[in-house]
Amino acid sequence: MNLNETHDPKAKSWIDVASDSHFPIQNLPFCTYASDYAPHGSIAVRIGDSLIDLYELCHAGLLKEADHHFACDFQEVLEFGGRAALTQIRKQLFRLLLTDNPDLRDNVEVRAKVVTPVENAEILLPMTINAFVDFYSGINHASNVGRMFRPDQPPLLPNYRHMPIGYNGRASSVVVSGEPIRRPKGQMKAPDSDSPTFGPTRELDFELEMGFLTGKGSEMGEPIPIAQCEDHIFGVVIVNDWSARDVQRWEYQPLGPFLAKSFGTSVSPYVVTLDALEPWRIQGQAQEPAVLPHLQNPGSSHFDIQLEVSIQSDKMSKPQVICCSNTKHLYWSFAQQLAHQTSNGTPIESADLYASGTISGETEDSYGSMLELCWKGTKPITLQETGETRTFIEDGDVVTMTAWCEGEGYRIGFGEVSTKVMS
Repeated sequence: MNLNETHDPKAKSWIDVASDSHFPIQNLPFCTYASDYAPHGSIAVRIGDSLIDLYELCHAGLLKEADHHFACDFQEVLEFGGRAALTQIRKQLFRLLLTDNPDLRDNVEVRAKVVTPVENAEILLPMTINAFVDFYSGINHASNVGRMFRPDQPPLLPNYRHMPIGYNGRASSVVVSGEPIRRPKGQMKAPDSDSPTFGPTRELDFELEMGFLTGKGSEMGEPIPIAQCEDHIFGVVIVNDWSARDVQRWEYQPLGPFLAKSFGTSVSPYVVTLDALEPWRIQGQAQEPAVLPHLQNPGSSHFDIQLEVSIQSDKMSKPQVICCSNTKHLYWSFAQQLAHQTSNGTPIESADLYASGTISGETEDSYGSMLELCWKGTKPITLQETGETRTFIEDGDVVTMTAWCEGEGYRIGFGEVSTKVMS
């Protein structure tokens, strides 16, 4: 565990931060928002209910211990500076925002340009996603699916404990929280039918996942050693990898999901750095049998992140929590996922998105999808306020996921990814 001044639980900022905020001074996640000078995106960090504009800080000469060029050209800090450059920028931002630092606090003219209330900002997708990979690293989810669809066989396929299973998704349909998802159409085949039909999915589902965005890329033909993988990770976001289960059942053999997944993936807008998550490092599950050397990841390479999913129908006045889980249930770490991805020499680029796979716990109320919560539609969920029932997601429903790490007197949060389903 590599702790520094930014992890001091007693640190406070001159910017007001509510005690239950996801964004105290110990967090400082990065985001992109539309500004007057950059309608397509300006880089900021969030603290409390305020955004701190990095370009304006650069312009004012207040990032004295960071490379100004890097801070103003964010893609370059990710591609060439790596995690070390991000760490340096984050430390300087932390110092600028401390209660007793007057440099920005007392400079009224600069502060007016640098600090923007979140409520006045249009928050955008944090980066233009270059590539999207979805893993299958939630072992409880994989086991549940195996029990459902292969009841006479072992729940996990023989390769599951030997490598992080994944597939290439569709980067062009990754959207930020608040963007609606339209119910997709596709081919489906009923069990009692001889031929498929085409139409709107009847089994629209969410998948509770976390994902990481890459910063520094790699060269073709050069695998990233697992000990260096975290240097290529920019930070972590919440991911809702939408799924059309009936479409997936018909199309997935022999090459896996395609249209059942490619229509939409929703992500939270705030990128929480690995530095901010450092106090919540934990040992992962024991991996038996032992994995091959290139995937061996000794030490605390997992994180203790609490997860929650709620649903609100268009008849409800407030959401209802239907699932609580934790990233400790992931079998494969972020570093192992990235090491596996590059083990054959495939290059990665800045702004690739890697999702964990559905994160289900061990109890029924911790399952990370409607498929599991309702067990293939046999155990409907009742929405208490209205008496409505759900086996899958209906038009007008809003699905909201949130995630946070609980500290002593503060929490490091990811905000939320909230999405309304449209017809």
